[in-house]
Amino acid sequence: MPDVRVRFAPSPTGYLHVGGARTALFNWLFAKHHEGKFILRIEDTDVERSSAEMVHGILEGLSWLGLEWDEGPYFQSQRMQQYQSAARKLLQEQKAYACFCSQELLAAKREAAAKAKLAWKYDGTCRKLSEAEIREKEGQGQARAIRFKVPSEGKIHFEDQVFGTIEHDFQNIEDFVLLRSDGMPTYHLGVVLDDIDMRITHVIRGADHISNTPKQILLYRALGQPIPLFAHVPLILGPDKTRLSKRHGATSVTAYRDQGYLPEAFRNFLALLGWAPGDEREKMGTQELIQSFSLQGINKSNAVFNLEKLEWLNSQYLSSTPAAELFPYVKAEMEKAGLWDAEYEGSRKAWFLSLIDLLKTRARLLPDFVTNGRAFLSDEYEIEAHAPEKFLQEPSLRLLLPELASRLEGLPRFDLESCEFTLREFADEKQVKAGLLINAARVLLTGKAVAPGIFQVMHTLGQKRTVERLRKAF
Repeated sequence: MPDVRVRFAPSPTGYLHVGGARTALFNWLFAKHHEGKFILRIEDTDVERSSAEMVHGILEGLSWLGLEWDEGPYFQSQRMQQYQSAARKLLQEQKAYACFCSQELLAAKREAAAKAKLAWKYDGTCRKLSEAEIREKEGQGQARAIRFKVPSEGKIHFEDQVFGTIEHDFQNIEDFVLLRSDGMPTYHLGVVLDDIDMRITHVIRGADHISNTPKQILLYRALGQPIPLFAHVPLILGPDKTRLSKRHGATSVTAYRDQGYLPEAFRNFLALLGWAPGDEREKMGTQELIQSFSLQGINKSNAVFNLEKLEWLNSQYLSSTPAAELFPYVKAEMEKAGLWDAEYEGSRKAWFLSLIDLLKTRARLLPDFVTNGRAFLSDEYEIEAHAPEKFLQEPSLRLLLPELASRLEGLPRFDLESCEFTLREFADEKQVKAGLLINAARVLLTGKAVAPGIFQVMHTLGQKRTVERLRKAF
């Protein structure tokens, strides 16, 4: 395979959404697998809808996902002269023609076709103009666009790397606009010239672009340039099998970041939307994804965005990631919740890392470290509404828990083994089930009906806090 060069070319009319991020990831994985280049290009010729804020959002989303680009970002708005020059060249070579049809006229023709329930494409009115008629209209100062001259007969076909052979009849392709009357390039002209200049070898993009490909291949041919390989990836649908949108939840990549997903987990999840490694693997690290990725692994069927699976995958990453790597993420959550103390990054860092290890096995999202960790970091924590009714109703606990607290207070060493031995010995002595004390202690020490192992909780809280909370129970 020649030196691979792929690109991601978003339009900055919105933030980086899930579909765009998946396209960027597939391009990035393909480039990394073949030791090629991943190029970022911003298609910002829609001046009214594009904004610097959206550009920043796209770059932020890509950076969070770890999709660093090798070249760029390039901006189409800085290449206007190239587009206009190419369109004029095609006009001079009679591969394109001037179109003087106004937007109002074209809109009226579309409306008439719609009322007659007929498919409409540009009827080639200006393609038939003589040189004299063209000069006359230009002399009158009429605004003109430049349209590509599509062959009137024949077919075009190409080999899509995902969908196989795709064929289109020229009769179904209209003479499409290259340059608008205001001098702005259309998508087709801009994308083809950019891909030529940037030496793109593979165009990997959404399946909604399949209908654009024949027009762009015609442009490559007219410009006398080699045609890249095309691979169109399936769409992403919501659980109801309609196209993924805001009604299905967040679609912006940064929104998922803010909800508490790890970038590695989200990247892994995105990779499996429409692609499979050829085996049963689901949790795959970055290097595994790079080594396994191929265009042949992309499915023709649309992918379904399953939020439950994303949460599950995120929980797998949280539980398996070393505490030191989770530290900056958990720190950020604690800062937002007002629970951060500088000591957790200084003299008590080892303890804080042990707390992360304690909590991570039950976390699905990063905010869970706040929800489940508050009782370890503050004495102000709520007890779940149903927990006392379930675990603190036994009358004997009023006497047992303070006495257990005294036993624990007298321990010379407050470690896991000592805590467990003391509680179980105490339960045997009082002829009660150890579970009665364990469940009650869990509620009082953490506020939760479900929490990590009680002896780990005691050890992490420390002797002083454990004793105080058991004594203040009633």
